[in-house]
Amino acid sequence: MITNPHSNTDSTGTKPTFDRIQWRLVRQFTLVLVLISITAIKPVAAQDGVVCEAEQLPSMISGFFQITTALGIIGLVVVWQADSLAEMFTVNPEQKKGLKQHKRTAMKSAVILLVLGPLYTVAGSTMGLPLAECVDLVPW
Repeated sequence: MITNPHSNTDSTGTKPTFDRIQWRLVRQFTLVLVLISITAIKPVAAQDGVVCEAEQLPSMISGFFQITTALGIIGLVVVWQADSLAEMFTVNPEQKKGLKQHKRTAMKSAVILLVLGPLYTVAGSTMGLPLAECVDLVPW
C-alpha cells in the first residue's frame, strides 16, 4: 500500500478534526510560551534591585511621575475652566449636560492620577516590590 505524504489523514487513516488540530496548536503554543518564559524570566529575576542600585534612575522615575501629575492637574484646571466658560454661553440643555459630563470625567482622571502614586507606594512596600522601596511616587 502506497501512502501519499500530502494527504490529510493521520496515522490511523482518519482525517483529523478541527478540534484535534486546535488542541494541538494550543499545546504547542503553551509549550513555546513556557519555554520562552523560563529562559527569559530567570535572568531578569536574578537582577534584584537593579533600579534601586542605578545612580540617577530612581530620582528620574520620581521626577517623571511628579511632572506627569502636575501636567494632569494643570490639564484638569484648563478643561474645568474651559467647560465652565462654555457652559455660561450654552443655552441648549443637552450641551450643558455634555459639558458637565466632560467635567466629571476630567475630575475622575485627575483623582486617579493623584491616588495612583501613593497607592502604589503603600501597596508596593506592603507586598515587598523593589521599585516601591526606592522610588518615591507620591507627587507632593
